[in-house]
Amino acid sequence: MTSAIDLREVFRIFDSPEGATVALQGLELEVDEGELVVVLGPSGAGKTTLLRVVAGLDHPSAGTARILGVEPARLRPRAAAAFIATNLAFLDQHYSRSLSPDLTCRETIGLRLALLGLPRRVGDRRADELLGRVGLRDRADDRPSSLSGGEQQRVAVCAALAHRPRLILADEPGGELDSASAEAVYTLIRELAREHGATALVVSHDPGATAIADRLLTIRDGRLAEQAEPGGASELVIGPGGWVRLPDPLRRHAGIGSHAVARAESERLILEPAGEGRAAEDEVALPAAAAEGAIVAELRGVVRRFRQGDTTRVVFDGLDAAFPRGRLTLVVGRSGSGKTTLLNLLAGLDRPTSGDVVVLGSEISRLPRAQRSLHRRAHVGIVGQEPGLIPFLSAAENVALALSLRGVNGDALSRARGALGEVGLAGRAVQHVSRLSAGERQRVAVARALAHEPQLLLADEPTARLDEKNARATAELLLRAARDHDTAVVCATHDPALFELADDQLRLS
Repeated sequence: MTSAIDLREVFRIFDSPEGATVALQGLELEVDEGELVVVLGPSGAGKTTLLRVVAGLDHPSAGTARILGVEPARLRPRAAAAFIATNLAFLDQHYSRSLSPDLTCRETIGLRLALLGLPRRVGDRRADELLGRVGLRDRADDRPSSLSGGEQQRVAVCAALAHRPRLILADEPGGELDSASAEAVYTLIRELAREHGATALVVSHDPGATAIADRLLTIRDGRLAEQAEPGGASELVIGPGGWVRLPDPLRRHAGIGSHAVARAESERLILEPAGEGRAAEDEVALPAAAAEGAIVAELRGVVRRFRQGDTTRVVFDGLDAAFPRGRLTLVVGRSGSGKTTLLNLLAGLDRPTSGDVVVLGSEISRLPRAQRSLHRRAHVGIVGQEPGLIPFLSAAENVALALSLRGVNGDALSRARGALGEVGLAGRAVQHVSRLSAGERQRVAVARALAHEPQLLLADEPTARLDEKNARATAELLLRAARDHDTAVVCATHDPALFELADDQLRLS
């Protein structure tokens, strides 16, 4: 299902004379199209800031907010205003702000349609239709001052929804109403959202709002703390975007994914995986080991010596090795054992003292430098310890640039986005890499290497500077590259995160 709201690691920091205030702390939220979500939480938890970021009225200090497939923060002001006016409705808890004392109810509701360029008769017809729905058809020619608070709020809801928005955002819409009037407003929001297939995000501290929800979320300290379906058990949100943090090894050992259920037992607090099958949400099944395929690259009796002053250091002395398609081979060994040298030989960046290096049937060790470069550009992808990305370009632009340098021009950007999608960064494709995390930057580097579909992928300590979670994610990407692209992947590493995933190991002494 398509996401109407997709927030990834969103921070919102406000400066003040007393110091910075963090309203949102890496919040992550996904709301499907047509879903009605109610957000609860104490005052100061970040609920209104969340709404303003989703509405495009405020921009994240870091992270990305994609709304209906668009990132408003990246639009020019006029384009952003047009997008918001056409697609969104924002209901403020202070409903009187949206009601002009000089306009009748019919004129107030028709105003948005008039601003969008529709004839007055269309606005009048729509206003009369909506006023009839809320039992105020006979008050169409009255001004707000003659209405009760509940009636004014119903008119405000009608005015906000007159243009049939795709996304409805409501900030405490029943906050200034008695319970009966508040219930009528919540019901109206639900009915109009359902009628037009709109998505709704309603912020409230009123338990009465929960009756209209498909899903309930609780925010604390600018992060998602809990989620539940109406009448169902509440689940704690675990992980980077959630309020509860657990060490990854402990979480995996307990079988807990992104959500958990907490219960008290005697003097202990027990966390359990939430729901059947939920424990493995972030533990995606890995592809089975591939049968050994055709040999892509091999070393035949390779000797490599380096002169160091008056002495000679022997790195390889008659090394034989073969690297087949569809498999992940690790090159392991102590520092200085020759792991990086081996990769440089396979890439044609270095030549053996004697022996042959054969890649796709070509003895590249015997080719001139220019031909080795052409061979590498056509057939080999490289992922280094440092991603080597251009910080002021987006993730997609970095990958597209690499494709262009390899001679891919016309569809370079489209292929770049496809490659980023493969590594789980489709939603971050337009983000400048300077604003990506270390793990995300390494995934961009993997996407860049895979985008031109190399037959040999070389990775040199790709997880060296990553935490355990991101290291494992990168390792899984390399394994999938081998399986999905039938690529020979050769990875130099000393990281245990890769050992359990590898098909083969070449140990250097």
